[in-house]
Amino acid sequence: MEGSKNLPNTPLRIVFMGTPALAAHILERLVTASGASFRVVGVVTRPDQPRGRGLGMDPSEVGAVAAKHQIPTLKPVKIRTPEFLSELEAFEPDLLVVAAYGRILPNSILGVPKIAPMNVHASLLPRHRGAAPVEGAILAGDAETGVTIMRIIEQMDAGPMYLQRRIPIEPNDTQGTLKEKLAELGASAMLEAIDLAAHGALVETPQDESLATYTSQIEKKNAVIDWTSSAAQIERMTRAYDPWPIARTRLGGDEVLIWRAAVEDESQWSGPPSPPPGTIVSMKPNPVVQCGTGRLKLAEVQAPGRKRMSAADFLRGKRVEAGARFGA
Repeated sequence: MEGSKNLPNTPLRIVFMGTPALAAHILERLVTASGASFRVVGVVTRPDQPRGRGLGMDPSEVGAVAAKHQIPTLKPVKIRTPEFLSELEAFEPDLLVVAAYGRILPNSILGVPKIAPMNVHASLLPRHRGAAPVEGAILAGDAETGVTIMRIIEQMDAGPMYLQRRIPIEPNDTQGTLKEKLAELGASAMLEAIDLAAHGALVETPQDESLATYTSQIEKKNAVIDWTSSAAQIERMTRAYDPWPIARTRLGGDEVLIWRAAVEDESQWSGPPSPPPGTIVSMKPNPVVQCGTGRLKLAEVQAPGRKRMSAADFLRGKRVEAGARFGA
């Protein structure tokens, strides 16, 4: 589809929908850039939640940005209600701009904006649809990732695309560093798409369904290391789950969080046949662990509730020697 319908002569009215930090950064950029061509007239985010020791009710990251800029904000518990639909329609939006809102939007909501409901997704669609595209790209060993601006339809992340922007995944990128990069990239891409919408120049490109892959919501159990996996895959886990939920294993019944690790150079290997996966094969200068394929050199670890520290110091303090086994 080219162009758009009923383009207004006044600035486009945008309602922004989102929740976490990545979305909050995009909202901040949109508010800063608003002016003659568009303005953010409303925000939709999740309800405030109890946080901290006092369990006070705190807004989401997006809610906090909206409050700072005094933007009218809706925080519905349920979105499939006539009441919420009526409140959304009252904004009279030209565009719905969605970033990590966390819920599938029904057609009743998607039909509200005059021009389009637009989403910024943190992957190069149709690859890594779903709730964890950043973690998914790292775990898959992808060389690059990016953002996709697309029209939202009821099928998850399957709508036609307006534009994509790409960045490389660096060898030391974690979930945290990559999300920061993608938040900035996504904000710039969304501003491009809004400008296209303001000029009636949006062009839709269908996704190739044969190339679609999917990710699921990350849970703590996903971060438990299976030492029969390859060293390369476990190293990716340490980066994909940093800063949450953190790759983890057990040693002598105690949990150990693995923050940083590296695949051991195979040219360093010598000695008898490989021991069972999870076995510490050497301690100096850094602990090296046998995996299902390859070996992993541990750099930084943590005991729950304690400070992060070098893996060598941690194991030395516990008087662990070569031959001990993780995950046993």
